[in-house]
Amino acid sequence: MMAPHEIDQLLLGPTLSVRSKGGYTVVTISGELDIASAPVLREQLLGLLRPGASRIVIDLSGVTFCDASGLAVLVGASRRAGLLDGALRLAAPTPLTATVLRLTGLDSRFEIFATVPEAVGAPAHLGRRDAGVPKPCACWSAQHTAGELHGTAEAGGDVR
Repeated sequence: MMAPHEIDQLLLGPTLSVRSKGGYTVVTISGELDIASAPVLREQLLGLLRPGASRIVIDLSGVTFCDASGLAVLVGASRRAGLLDGALRLAAPTPLTATVLRLTGLDSRFEIFATVPEAVGAPAHLGRRDAGVPKPCACWSAQHTAGELHGTAEAGGDVR
């Protein structure tokens, strides 16, 4: 049985930390991105995006679970960044999160990098090179996806 303080922590949802780095707002998310946490997360991310501060990197290395609600928050924040002539980049997704992004096809919607420094240091793109081009959907194992993230980033490209 859980102690009352453990239950309170579970209900709080993901934790966010925010810092600036290389002209980007870096948001580190830890915990679960699900239907329970989506409204608060959406409000926090959209609150960070404003004219003159529309370049954001979301560090997903601490995300333990992500459902459709969590993905919708990321898509919405990305749209808002785009409307502000900014960019939203994802960094360091866990193998599970990377698999969810790939299986939903959202890996082609986002610029995804293996690390935060790579996301901050990569040149800005005016538009996605392959926007609108469907990619084949395949079931990837978490191990394959993690290896692909590591290998592609070392080659200097964005990870997809």
